Amino acid sequence: MLSFFQKNIYLVDLIEGITDFHNHILPGIDDGAKSIEESIGLIKAFENISITNFVATPHVIGEYYPNTPQTISSAYQNLAKQLEDPSRIAYAAEYMMDQHFIDILENGEILNIIGSKVLVEMSYFQPPLNLNEILFKIQNASYSPILAHPERYAFFHSKSLEKFKDLKSRGCDFQLNMLSLSGHYGLGIQKTAFQMLENKMIDFICSDVHRIDHLEKIKKIKVPKKFSAGIQTVINNQKNLFS
Repeated sequence: MLSFFQKNIYLVDLIEGITDFHNHILPGIDDGAKSIEESIGLIKAFENISITNFVATPHVIGEYYPNTPQTISSAYQNLAKQLEDPSRIAYAAEYMMDQHFIDILENGEILNIIGSKVLVEMSYFQPPLNLNEILFKIQNASYSPILAHPERYAFFHSKSLEKFKDLKSRGCDFQLNMLSLSGHYGLGIQKTAFQMLENKMIDFICSDVHRIDHLEKIKKIKVPKKFSAGIQTVINNQKNLFS
């Protein structure tokens, strides 16, 4: 039970019932779950934090993870056969914004999250030189980009958040990683995550879970109570997306 006098609250008390649409729970096709047994273990662990609906999003990254609709569908089908209620899991992808992604986009082979929404990411070292062109191509193909974990791109960090504001103006939604609200990725990323929440720049929040210890860490995350209303707004927006 939450106390009126508490300064911090557990994140899991806020995220109950969301659809987690950024995770790596499909078995054996990226750096997430390695087996069906591991996938099932992750799904059961999610139940402990009251999350039971998913869109699985394996990486699609050039030669590293050259997944296709066929490889992703196959991994999903292999997992679904072992689940009591496979209807709770859909699948899409997390696309690295590179030339390989442009080819996929132009070939009409995109796996969308829901509706027109497509989950994209970029390198942690530098943005694509043609980032604005890629965003234009996404929208010109009638898709709407959700940028995964923008708070983790340190090259965009600044007190004024100007680059993030520019991306928002270009039609990007922002998806925050739950673990960014802890020190898991570093204190600079944690600070930027709260800064973006405070400035009402975050649209969605997801786990980006790759392995079981990520969920154990999510269970322990506490956030300042003053951010609870902002996080609740994000949660409501996410629930509306899948309603």
